[in-house]
Amino acid sequence: MGVYLNCGNAGFAAVQNGRYVDKTGMIAFVNRVLGTADKLICVSRPRRFGKSFAAKMLCAYYDKSCDSRELFEGLAIAEDASFETHLNRYHVIYLDITLFTSRARDVKTVVRDISAAVMAEVNEMFPEVPQGSDLVETLVRVAKSTGERFIMIIDEWDALFREAKDDVKLQKEYIDLLRSLFKSSWTDIIFEAAYITGILPIKKYGTQSAMTDFREYTMTQPEPLERFTGFTEQEVRALCAGSGLAFEELQRWYDGYVLGDDTHIYSPKSVMEAVQRGRIGNYWARSETHESLRLYIELNEDGLKEAIVQMLGGARIRIDVSTFQNDMTTIRSRDDVLTLLVHLGYLAYDIAHKSVYIPNEEVREEFVRAVTTGRHTELAKLIRNSDQLLEATLSMDEEAVAAAIEEAHKAGAAPTFYNNEQALRSVIRVAYISCMDEFLRLEELPSGHGYADVVFFPKKASGMPLLLIELKWNRTEKGAVAQIKERDYPQALKDYGGDILLVGISYDAKSKRHTCRIEELRK
Repeated sequence: MGVYLNCGNAGFAAVQNGRYVDKTGMIAFVNRVLGTADKLICVSRPRRFGKSFAAKMLCAYYDKSCDSRELFEGLAIAEDASFETHLNRYHVIYLDITLFTSRARDVKTVVRDISAAVMAEVNEMFPEVPQGSDLVETLVRVAKSTGERFIMIIDEWDALFREAKDDVKLQKEYIDLLRSLFKSSWTDIIFEAAYITGILPIKKYGTQSAMTDFREYTMTQPEPLERFTGFTEQEVRALCAGSGLAFEELQRWYDGYVLGDDTHIYSPKSVMEAVQRGRIGNYWARSETHESLRLYIELNEDGLKEAIVQMLGGARIRIDVSTFQNDMTTIRSRDDVLTLLVHLGYLAYDIAHKSVYIPNEEVREEFVRAVTTGRHTELAKLIRNSDQLLEATLSMDEEAVAAAIEEAHKAGAAPTFYNNEQALRSVIRVAYISCMDEFLRLEELPSGHGYADVVFFPKKASGMPLLLIELKWNRTEKGAVAQIKERDYPQALKDYGGDILLVGISYDAKSKRHTCRIEELRK
């Protein structure tokens, strides 16, 4: 049993010592593609989404130097027809690239260190086979001499691109090594399969992938592996049982990543910390400071600031993910920044509508923290202004509400002119960013005789009144409140049972002024 070659099953055994969520269905998928044209697999997910757990699980299952039968008994893979066929039948090479980069005296030697370390263990295990001139030749000689093929598992394959993101020469050396292993006439002789994980998809050069033979399963194209990395809603519900935490609270804080065919995925880091501590909190983002997020949202790309503010207000922004070069330095547009944030986990991607959004309360807190401590002083001012707007609304200070909405309009995070109530609504969404902390926002809520423009429902135990907002363009704010009453909007919310504030907001195109009227309905 070696460090890199056939390293055993201790990693997966340690995972199972905790409260293990069965993800062994991934093994059945890999078994189906062993030895086929689809045998090269790359799964990219954000930090703390269970990538390393999956890699350790695969090592334990395939590694022929150990007996892992007991570890998999009672799990999903044990019921699969392929279980016995491939259990502990292969030589497995396992590389943790993050470990190599962290231990290297000089990051420039990492690629040579990887080759030398693996070659040394292969030569030690197969002393009868002459050593080749490099790693790939050594592996092909072993495969031809023994008739056995390897499975290679690389965890955090892209760590070198993140740690040495400006060292193009080192990156090329690394890609050349991977190409020699996985894109040569020897690949099929050496490997039964390869499974690599990372945060980023495989690096592009122009429109061409650096390793074209890999099948990629990413945050923007995850099918059919979406449920195997990260927790599903059903799994989170099961973890909540007996924890004292309500699933609805975990859902509000950690849900929002919807992959493939409507599969809701949660960060295992966040869910397990919350369940173990018995307390909802910001756990996923805490493992990396908000400076990394701030670095990207402060890039000077046209439309980026406006997109960030709109998303803070709950909007979804349509983007093109195809231009992204899958690295952290080749950023050419707003869409490249937003696509990178999807892969980092700071944004979620709606595949059907090709749009991005802030997925949940945990990540939203990080965005607010990054914005309020960053160089975008106008965005920080907008957040502070929103706090004041909410306070003014609750205290029924109509002049202060109108002034705060005008400030939000001037911030440039919404249409520069109004031509209808839809445009006015986009400014309201931005202006009331702070409401997202204490309220759930609904737009065009069906009422007695029409639709309420915007409704802010207080979250459980917040003690806040419900805010029902009616918008008017070139009509009076008093007319907006009157319309609420005429159309019987409060009756549509009769089951709410708490206090309601009726807020009429209007914009006069001629004077370019906002006005506001607020009335209170008590329960």
